[in-house]
Amino acid sequence: MALKQHKDEKVRFDQQVDNSRSYVLPFIEATHKLGGGVNVMEIGCGEGGVLLPFAEKGCYCVGVDLNPLRIDIANDLLKDEVQQKKMEFLYKNVYDEDFLLRFKDFFDVIILKDAIEHIPDQEKFIPYLKNFLKPGGQIFFGFPPWYMPFGGHQQICENKFLSMMPYYHILPKGIYKGILKMFGENKDNITELMEIKDTQISIERFERIVAASNLKVIKKQHFLINPIYKYKFGLQPRKQWAPLTYLYGLRNFLTTCVYYTVG
Repeated sequence: MALKQHKDEKVRFDQQVDNSRSYVLPFIEATHKLGGGVNVMEIGCGEGGVLLPFAEKGCYCVGVDLNPLRIDIANDLLKDEVQQKKMEFLYKNVYDEDFLLRFKDFFDVIILKDAIEHIPDQEKFIPYLKNFLKPGGQIFFGFPPWYMPFGGHQQICENKFLSMMPYYHILPKGIYKGILKMFGENKDNITELMEIKDTQISIERFERIVAASNLKVIKKQHFLINPIYKYKFGLQPRKQWAPLTYLYGLRNFLTTCVYYTVG
């Protein structure tokens, strides 16, 4: 049963803005000053709502996405900020040479909010991001660990039973796909869910990639209840019980979201 925000871009935008203002921006601001002269990029920006609170702080914001429709929506919803040259939204691949030439060593902060779990070859991608950072710059990652109850993003399913059933996304790929087909899930959703399964990322794997990229964890927060569940399910965000965050492996199954800044 797809939620309203899966089909309504204005609802998604408003939720992005509120979540960013309440959780993402304060988390980043705890370790990096924000304001005039600070350049911020969000990769996988969608409708652009995450960036609006940063622009309101005086930051120059660039949103990048591989979905041209969502870039068009961002440019429409934030047309005043774009016209005032506070923000720009680009339908680009960050691997493109012209993008790298323009923005090399340009950003103070890079944001990936619910994005890294969709990106293939993370071992290549995460160290590549360093090309865009100024000295002292930081990268924010917020994502659901793969093994958490809905780490496969199965909540996007049209079938109500499939959308509410936890953990079955960790089954072998053939069985998982077979279940989706058996319950009549639409082809586009199955394709997306299979892509997410291919790019799955756990807390441990993420931290290994960060270390191998010669990046250091500056700040982290694990959540028992993801802040975005306030909008999806009416649940109040809750930080993870601190001792559980040290239980390697097990923590993935009971942690619905993690925030990290690295640099």
